[in-house]
Amino acid sequence: MRARVEVIGIGAGDPGHVTVEGVAALNRADVVFFLDKPGEARELSDLRQAILDTHVPDGGYRVVRAEDPPRDRAAARYVDAVADWRSRRADVCERMIAEHLKPGETGAFLVWGDPALYDSIIAVVDDVLARGRVDFDVRVVPGVSSVSALAARHRTTFNQVGGAVQITTGRRLAAGWPEGADDVVVMLDAHNAFLRFADDPGVRISWGAYVGTEDEILISGRLVDVAERIVEARERARRAKGWIMDSYLLRRGAGDPD
Repeated sequence: MRARVEVIGIGAGDPGHVTVEGVAALNRADVVFFLDKPGEARELSDLRQAILDTHVPDGGYRVVRAEDPPRDRAAARYVDAVADWRSRRADVCERMIAEHLKPGETGAFLVWGDPALYDSIIAVVDDVLARGRVDFDVRVVPGVSSVSALAARHRTTFNQVGGAVQITTGRRLAAGWPEGADDVVVMLDAHNAFLRFADDPGVRISWGAYVGTEDEILISGRLVDVAERIVEARERARRAKGWIMDSYLLRRGAGDPD
């Protein structure tokens, strides 16, 4: 029998966010592969383990760990830097699969949120398969995305009536508001790109960090009123924990409900 690799979306941090399909997938796993972040970000692996302990309390799986290769975040050529990082991730994942996944077994990668949104593991697994040195089937299990959790926490929706929403990155938002969208969901913003619009009284923000965990922080309101508060909260949290996961919704043209 061929081995199988499952890419499982596990939500934003709350074990309750794992879907019924996700729980079933976790219980099928013979091997769970952890790509550990160095330093304080090892807490992310601890959260993964807590999710496993919640939904697979009897164990029965093996955990295989490897350190996630670092990415050059200061590189001038962003796309090339990401391609290089993914290639080195594929090297690590290929080695783990080759050495620890037996024919007929199921291995699992646990992905934060939903693997459909800004996660590289699907592409990495495809790269491993394309190399032809290991053979396995692949299955992807959707999860609750971090931005879905964000909208729920703020009791809002991504779009207004008849309107369009765009999900983008801080890097792209820094170049300007996306054309044709009144609502913008932003992920991967390391440099507070929302400050570009902080003088516009018609823009509102719903921001959250560590959504779904005990350390959750939520701030919302007119951007002109809360922008600096978000910057300060973000920096304070980063210093305290050594890492941050946050996202936000920017909205314009909705008036001011306050």
